[in-house]
Amino acid sequence: MKALIFNGSLERRAKSTSGHISNYFSDRLQMLGIQTEIFTLADSGIPLFDVTLTKTPLAVERMAQLFTDADLHLWLAPLYHGSIPGVMKNCLDWLEVTASRYEPYLTDKTVGLVCWADGLQAMQGINTMDTIAKSLRAWPLPFSVPIVRSSLFDSERKTEISSLYAGKFDKLISIATSKKIEKTTINQS
Repeated sequence: MKALIFNGSLERRAKSTSGHISNYFSDRLQMLGIQTEIFTLADSGIPLFDVTLTKTPLAVERMAQLFTDADLHLWLAPLYHGSIPGVMKNCLDWLEVTASRYEPYLTDKTVGLVCWADGLQAMQGINTMDTIAKSLRAWPLPFSVPIVRSSLFDSERKTEISSLYAGKFDKLISIATSKKIEKTTINQS
């Protein structure tokens, strides 16, 4: 199985929120023996979508190959003004270059969705990504992780994902890699 972590943020700081989340998923997937690649939008060189070009830009060819080769996608995005970043949508629009393939776009790919916001509105980004994934013929997982950013990191170890979100991320990975949803039991002792 090949997994692609699509970091849809433009954060370039070494200790960015998107970097921490990307690395968490990458580490966990690799521990499961899954070949994993992080596609960081900020470093991709993806140009503005332009259907009038006669030659597909090299950065777009590379992106399309990575996206179509991966069996599993994890899309990560901050919420900007009620939606995902425009550059993330622009990148996904470039999958139009696969339209003439036997299995165009992201046909039958599994997609896990994660979005963070400073308030409680991260679900808006999840809904946007869900719609895009379905439009690209992918299968969004029935479990996603909307994040309240103030609760993302451990209160004492500021660079570690909190146990609350580590549990949610691990559940998303479990569902994505097994395609099974198991009931979580709560120990009430």
